[in-house]
Amino acid sequence: MSSPNFVSPFHIVSYFGTSPCAEAISCLVQAVDMFCDIGRISMAARYLKEIAELYESDANIEKSMEFYHKAADFFQNEDVTTSANQCNQKVAEFAAQLEQYQTSIDIYEEIARQSLKSNLLKYGVKGHLLNAGICQLCKGDVVAITNALERYQEMDPTFSGTREYKLLVDIAAAIDEEDVAKFTDVVKEFDSMTPLDSWKTTLLLRVKEKLKAKELEEDDLT
Repeated sequence: MSSPNFVSPFHIVSYFGTSPCAEAISCLVQAVDMFCDIGRISMAARYLKEIAELYESDANIEKSMEFYHKAADFFQNEDVTTSANQCNQKVAEFAAQLEQYQTSIDIYEEIARQSLKSNLLKYGVKGHLLNAGICQLCKGDVVAITNALERYQEMDPTFSGTREYKLLVDIAAAIDEEDVAKFTDVVKEFDSMTPLDSWKTTLLLRVKEKLKAKELEEDDLT
């Protein structure tokens, strides 16, 4: 199996100056080059992931995404699916934070498809589809979320029986009805049984703010 291409980011040190983070990244980049040269792609992938984590700790989301993506490609090249999925999930998480919702949707849906092929990973499918669905909601297109939910049922027939599916359906209905109170009750009920993490909470708050703005707009017109 051929090695993925890796281009050393020589601008790293100039970006960070002489900080310890820059020095660590510079060393890791050299290690990645070395492991690529000798065909140790799995080790190169681990170091790419470490670089991504360093950028993440420095709040450089764009560069962190770039290196998580590179790491995912390297892990996938070595058929280390779980590690590849973990890195891709970070890319999807950051993309959504940057309002690049379609990128997130594509990643979560692909991870769900892959996970359905593994008895070990099947349990996580409903979570990936929930994340994809929340990103669909952030786009604000009720028709798109309805179509997506139909696709998700075809992808995983068990999904329609989950609380995650019901949450997405009920939120889509609240958006369609422009009912902020209903939206709040639906999310609160789900959160009381399955606490939402900060990522989901942030995105759902974005959806709620858009819904509130629509409601106010309608009130102004009446």
